Amino acid sequence: MNPQATAGRSGHLISYPRFIIRCVTEATDGTLLFYAWMILLSALALVGINAWAHQVADGMVLTGMSDHVSWGLYIGNFTYMVGLAAGGVMMVIPAYVYEDRDTYDLVIMGEILAIAAILMCLMFVTADLGRPDRFWHMLPFVGKFNWPLSMLTWDVIALGGYLLLNLHIAGYLTYMRFLGRKPEPRWYIPFVFLSIVWAVSIHTVTAFLYCGLGGRPFWNSALLAPRFLASAFVTGPAFILLTLHLLRALVPGLKGVGARKTLVNILRVTSIINVFMLLSEVFTEFYSGGTHTAAAEYLYFGLGDAHGLVPWVWTAIVFNCTGTLMLLYPGTVRRTWPLVVACVLLLLGVWIEKGMGLIVPGFVPSTLHEIVEYVPSLVEWKITAGIVAFGLLVFTAGMKIALPALTSQAGEPAETEPQTATGQERS
Repeated sequence: MNPQATAGRSGHLISYPRFIIRCVTEATDGTLLFYAWMILLSALALVGINAWAHQVADGMVLTGMSDHVSWGLYIGNFTYMVGLAAGGVMMVIPAYVYEDRDTYDLVIMGEILAIAAILMCLMFVTADLGRPDRFWHMLPFVGKFNWPLSMLTWDVIALGGYLLLNLHIAGYLTYMRFLGRKPEPRWYIPFVFLSIVWAVSIHTVTAFLYCGLGGRPFWNSALLAPRFLASAFVTGPAFILLTLHLLRALVPGLKGVGARKTLVNILRVTSIINVFMLLSEVFTEFYSGGTHTAAAEYLYFGLGDAHGLVPWVWTAIVFNCTGTLMLLYPGTVRRTWPLVVACVLLLLGVWIEKGMGLIVPGFVPSTLHEIVEYVPSLVEWKITAGIVAFGLLVFTAGMKIALPALTSQAGEPAETEPQTATGQERS
């Protein structure tokens, strides 16, 4: 057996525990500001865990949901987070499909965002189940996995597969940077291109989950899946832009700053498409008329004394339109704060549009034409805040681990670097 190859393999084995220790160290070590941020997120996560424990003990009666409106804030946030996870792949497309060198260093940021978002998706679904012990029914080989007939099983496969893909890509790239070696393309490039297709699939399947319900005419639109993808490709780049601006202020020598222009150009196109699709839906609903427009009337103008969603949806429209117009103005892109405001408006606008503006009106009026309004309870808001805080904890820890790679500081110390065949030849 080749002794050099043996040394290389043993070096890898030795480096695995060092890599894990290095990751834990990087994720937990930082400045006073970093500790304050992590303590705040941990406190919010604990508040959410406490509220969820009360919900599990006392039942879903603590929420604002009912027999008429059985999906609410949890599923709305689930839909939004699926889009955020899919939008993270927008770093992969310009980097590897169009070979944009400026975005190569930010690919790992999109992968970490996707991991955090998918974890939040799973937590929101678990919270909406009411009985978390029933989650095993959706697992293959454990529960009754009704595949391929059930769209829910397709969603489980799409989300689980996308999570594994991003864990592999982000983990492999980080590990190679830790070893100070160039990543082997055959171990990650095929998975990168597969993640592009998979990112489109996770939000497409989620849209099919809604528009396949024939008894909910508000969702029966062929445009629902394209709208989901357009809004996903708004939230992903907008979130990464905000993260990039924050890191530029906190971390010297950050790479990938040149990707800012690419991200802004992506946002300009996708935000316009998102608003255009919204206008197309509104035109179709109200111009053609019919009995199925009741849900849209309730959403945009209210029905009788029921108008709980009207302030929500018009706020979302104002936010989306204002953010889009700000991006189209050249002066906004050249300055930091207007661009940050535009990104925040788009993130909030899409969050309202895909949550309270999409899920709830699908149930109002009910199939019996009864109007029962939904207002999220304090327990729901606490659990939502806790899940989002946990997701930000995962994203922050992941970015702390990836920062050495983003600032050209990765690699083991010279005295601990394993001997490889190349290293022995040089010595």
